[in-house]
Amino acid sequence: MGGNGEVCGALVGGIAAIGLRFSRGREEEKEDPRMWAFAHEYFDRFRDEIVKDHGGISCREIVQVDWRDREQVKRFYGGDKRLECRRIVGKAARLLGELLERA
Repeated sequence: MGGNGEVCGALVGGIAAIGLRFSRGREEEKEDPRMWAFAHEYFDRFRDEIVKDHGGISCREIVQVDWRDREQVKRFYGGDKRLECRRIVGKAARLLGELLERA
């Protein structure tokens, strides 16, 4: 989320994709009510399955980096924490695909 360490981008991106898939195309249309069920399931499973051992859903909790500290950021990009981030993004993408296929 722009180098602030807030909510994981994989979580936000998945929720955004679900919103795009199920929301309304025009103001006079109604959104598909499944949007809320899929968004809640994605959020819960992301939290409870994908990042359950990381202490929360924020980037700083998941990778233990203060994104405003240049030295910590350099270590992140040069170390194993970046690989963990990739693993989480991959699992989140698979979960999103599973949910969208079910729809």
